[in-house]
Amino acid sequence: MMTLPWLDLPMVWAGLIAVAVLAYVLLDGFDLGCGILFAIEHHDEDRDVMVNSIAPVWDDNETWLVLGGGGLLAVFPLAYATILPALYPTMIGMLLALVFRGVAFEFRFRATTRGGRQAWDIAFGVGSTVAAFCQGLTLGGLVQGVKVVDRAYAGGWWDWLTGFSILCGIALVVGYALLGATWLIWRTEGELQERCRGYARTLGGTTLGLIGVVSLWTPMLNPAFQARWFGWPGIVLTSPVPVLVALLAWRFWRGLKRREEASPFLCALGWFVLCFVGLGISIFPAIVPPSITIWDAAAPPESQAFLLVGAVVLVPMILAYTGYAYWVFRGKVRPGAHYH
Repeated sequence: MMTLPWLDLPMVWAGLIAVAVLAYVLLDGFDLGCGILFAIEHHDEDRDVMVNSIAPVWDDNETWLVLGGGGLLAVFPLAYATILPALYPTMIGMLLALVFRGVAFEFRFRATTRGGRQAWDIAFGVGSTVAAFCQGLTLGGLVQGVKVVDRAYAGGWWDWLTGFSILCGIALVVGYALLGATWLIWRTEGELQERCRGYARTLGGTTLGLIGVVSLWTPMLNPAFQARWFGWPGIVLTSPVPVLVALLAWRFWRGLKRREEASPFLCALGWFVLCFVGLGISIFPAIVPPSITIWDAAAPPESQAFLLVGAVVLVPMILAYTGYAYWVFRGKVRPGAHYH
């Protein structure tokens, strides 16, 4: 296949995969957050409302995870072959938790006894929490660096397990719970909505604190990160990120105080976008920090060009049916609505 010499295909694919990962975090984040909140919501009717608010879209949300993982395997095979052995425990834990959660999601509607329903509710909450925590561990293990020798992983089975990765795991659980709470403020009403406002106040402050700690810890992991964030002229480009986080924090609390419904959710999504931007600023152009860049890990140009043709067709289709699903199932979710 003929390639276009003026087109930097690794950069294009890095952007596509980054968008897919961000879309997964934003979209699956709030439905994982609803599952995490099962730990503090004990009313059967309210749990049904929470699940029904995400039931039409949760499968669509996970499409982006498949796209990101598949794109990494096909276009950056060296990165895929390095990241997986470095993070096998966290990746396996995440996938098993997502499967466990998906099974619980479907079977809770078919439980014929109260005890069976409660058991599946616990499974749904545990699966959601473990999946979120493992995603944070994976992120932390990747950002702190992967030991590579001769283009292969040269570290141990437990290298990913550090204080930083555990902190990232906790931060992602809290952040997803915040997305879940603000989503429910938008999509529900009555007592459940009021309780979620209270959850959002607590979770919002905790999330901001954790963002601050992780942001200060990250530059200490690598001198290149530190130079990029605090050196000149890099600080000119990086300084808008914390400023925008602060502005969104002001808008978030103002929205809660004014009892707005959509703005807290949008502000929480904005925090995640800015954190993702900050992550990109820290590690770019590495795809496996600190040593493998996107150009080092890329497949042959012919393979990238061939796959890009498929992506040009597939990604708009995913966007179209995802947008359609959210449009059709817009509005408030009320008690008594049924998923099946």
